This record gives sequence, structure tokens and C-alpha cells, in this order.
Amino acid sequence: MAPAYRVPEDEVEFSAVRAQGPGGQNVNKVASAIMLRFDIRASSLPEAAKQALLAWSDRRISREGVITIKAQRYRTQERNREDALARLATLIEDATRQHARRIPTRPSAGARKRRLDAKRGRADVKALRRPPPVDD
Repeated sequence: MAPAYRVPEDEVEFSAVRAQGPGGQNVNKVASAIMLRFDIRASSLPEAAKQALLAWSDRRISREGVITIKAQRYRTQERNREDALARLATLIEDATRQHARRIPTRPSAGARKRRLDAKRGRADVKALRRPPPVDD
């Protein structure tokens, strides 16, 4: 399925940073991870998509409305760059997806009766655990 919103690459800022984790000496000298920054307010996304993203509760979205994604899954910058763009597209899709509205339902009469019968049964079991009343 193609993403609903195409993000022009000139609106995205990339910077290469060193990746974390294992990799021996190579990890200390090669900047293969990609840090993606995307300013929601300055983007060409539709206004509804911008508002949905700004309202979305996600730690990757700052108060200023900048999305920051660090991609370090792969060993090459190019693959990490593609991964960061894919994750940005997924984030935008998730924030703008229209969720089906929940239709409230009521329990049936039979379900209510079964629930009350079970409550009565539990109350009876607990009543048998009580000590008998003391008669003076």
C-alpha cells in the first residue's frame, strides 16, 4: 500500500551521526546512523494532517512541532536514510488515520441475569465462610 502523504525530501533535514551498539572499532569512526528532522509547521502537508500530527502524543515530536527520528538499524547511511523516511511516512499515516467510531452497546437481559446470578452465588459462598451469629 502506498503512503497517503508524500513528504518532499527538501522538507526533511538529514544528518549523519555515529550509531550506538556493537560494531568494534568501526562504530567509533563511521557515522552510519541518520538523524532525520522534519518541521511539521513548515511542511507542505495538508492543514488537517499538520493538526493531527501536532496533537499526536509521541516522544519523537517536540513541543516546537519537529519530528526527530534516529535510524541506525542498517550498516549503511543510504539504507538508514530510507528507513528513516519510511518511519516518518508510517508516523504520519498513523497520526492521520481515521479510526472507526465505537458504537456503545448494552448487555442483553440474559447477560445481566447471568451476572446477577453469579454475584448472588459468590455472596452465598462468602456468607458460608462467616462465623455463625452469636445468640445471647
